[in-house]
Amino acid sequence: MCGRYASFREDQQIADEFAIASVADDVRLLPPSWNLAPTDPVRIVVDRPERLEDGTHGALTRQLRTARWGLVPSWATDPSIGNRLINARVESLLGKPAFKRPFALRRALLPADGYYEWQAPEPGALTRTKQPYYLHPADGGPLALAGLYEFWKDPTKADDDPTRWLVSATIITTAATGELARIHDRRPLMLRREAWDAWLDPAVDAAGAMELVLGPVPEVVATAISTAVNAVANDGPELIRPVD
Repeated sequence: MCGRYASFREDQQIADEFAIASVADDVRLLPPSWNLAPTDPVRIVVDRPERLEDGTHGALTRQLRTARWGLVPSWATDPSIGNRLINARVESLLGKPAFKRPFALRRALLPADGYYEWQAPEPGALTRTKQPYYLHPADGGPLALAGLYEFWKDPTKADDDPTRWLVSATIITTAATGELARIHDRRPLMLRREAWDAWLDPAVDAAGAMELVLGPVPEVVATAISTAVNAVANDGPELIRPVD
């Protein structure tokens, strides 16, 4: 489960880190957030053909775009299905209809500064409150969360309505190991920098992408934080301050 994360780095920093050639206008309207939650608009990195002025498509370019968190399959009749598809389990990528096609063709990276998990209290503990942790790179660098994206056309809107297309995304999760498993049994799939290009390349098929899924992952450290992060209304740098 990955249900909250932080992405407060400036657009230009992300563009520099991910070698992005084009930043969509609506990306610049998104404020930094220390508490992104499902259905929020989030930033995604994708390799897409450049759209030319005559309506045709040119070469692939790396773009920073926005998407709604919660994948809405192209065949869905209602976008509310996205509320249940905020995560894609790596074990279901090749078989689940909602994920199979985008895993082969539409993979994304979601830039993050860190993500949150909640540790259940030990049996017999005096409290029933889960302890939240902020998991982040020790060097302060960016995380690249592996994800999928999809386009959904609203059948109730006219073809010339600019809002007829919804872009949505999901974060891939996998089994946690080592110290991370002590906090939670799942974690978001994080890719090392050397895997970014192949992951985003639509010419890499599902088999090639699965090899990247099984590769080494970046190291993160866990910082205990206050339960203020539990409320989605709370947002700010104070959420990631360590507590005893």
